[in-house]
Order: sequence, then structure tokens, then C-alpha cells
Amino acid sequence: MSTKAPRAYQSVLRREQAEATRTRILQAAATLFAADGYARTTLAAIGSAAGVSAETVQGQGPKAALLIAAMDYVAVGVVGEDDVLNLDIGRALVAIDDPAQALDALVAGVVDLNGRIAGLYLALTSGANSEPKLREYLEELFGSITAQAHRIFGVYRERGWLCDDVTLDEIAETVAVLTSVETYLHITERDGRSVDHYRRWLRRMMLSTIFAVPQGN
Repeated sequence: MSTKAPRAYQSVLRREQAEATRTRILQAAATLFAADGYARTTLAAIGSAAGVSAETVQGQGPKAALLIAAMDYVAVGVVGEDDVLNLDIGRALVAIDDPAQALDALVAGVVDLNGRIAGLYLALTSGANSEPKLREYLEELFGSITAQAHRIFGVYRERGWLCDDVTLDEIAETVAVLTSVETYLHITERDGRSVDHYRRWLRRMMLSTIFAVPQGN
């Protein structure tokens, strides 16, 4: 009697269980890093929150790697994807065929994203002071944000939606600054403004510097 089918089933089941465990660990890590910061978050605390042992958490990698994975997971729902056009959010943004609607969707997405990752970003920047791996990831993150803006706004440029007196490289750099977590935190935390104020500010800045959309839209 063949045993291939049961073994295949068991293999799939083990993989699904491992993925579910990793997801619980990343969710717990994200919550704790955002609340307690990098230095004060321990593998044991993550394990306790995820309902697994500290050894199981350690099996997912060192603490710095967990923070990086948690950042990716919270930001885009997957770990390690470096092309926004392969993600649901990227595909949705380029599927919109009206520039004003695309601008609104982009602003809404940025506001939601920054609200979700702000605490993790602070943990990342503080951890980067002592962890070379986090420092390296932070530098890569800055470059990645500009690259993702280049991809999305390259599509918009081809459609004639953007100002034609600015290069695509400058547009990508401008978008990276306007949409950064630092800018979000500067306005909402340092200046004490509401998230809605940030949303309106971001749309106005994008409209006045990047999009060639009539001001009434």
C-alpha cells in the first residue's frame, strides 16, 4: 500500500502549523516591540505572548531578525517582498484609472500604514544604535521606500498624471520624504496635530508638488 498521500498530508500539515506558529510569534513581537521598545522586549516575553516557549521564538532567529520580520509583516502582511507591485496594495494603487482617486487612495494607504508601524519604527531606530543588523536594515529601508515610490509613480508618470517639470527621481525622493514615518511622527507626535490634519496636509503637499490634478479635485 502506498504511503505517499499520508506523508504528503502530514508534510503540508506540519508546514501549516509552523507558519501559524511563526505568524503568532510575529504578531506578539510586533505588539511588544511597539509597546516596550527594542531593548526591553525579550524572547521570553514574546514567547509568553505568543503561547510558545522562548526556545521556539529563538528558533525563528535572533531578536533583531524578529523585529525586521515583524516590521515587514505589519507593514505589508508578508516578509521579504521588495516590489510593491507584487503586493495587493501596489496592484490596487496602479489599478485605479483616475488620478484624483489614486491620490486619495495613496494618501489613505500611507496614513494607515504609518499609523500601524510608527511604534515599530521607533523600536527599530532605537535598536539600530546598538545592533548593526538593524542599522543595516534601516539604511536598506530608506532606499526601499524611494524605490517603491519610483515604481508606483513611474506608472503614474506614464499616464500623464504628474507634473512634467520634475524628474521621476526627484518625485520618488519627494514622496519618500512626505510619506515617511518621521514626517508622520513629526506632525502627529511632536507638533501634536491630529491624524486627520496629517491626512489633509499630505494630500495638499502631494497635490501641489507632484500630481498634475486640478486643485478643485
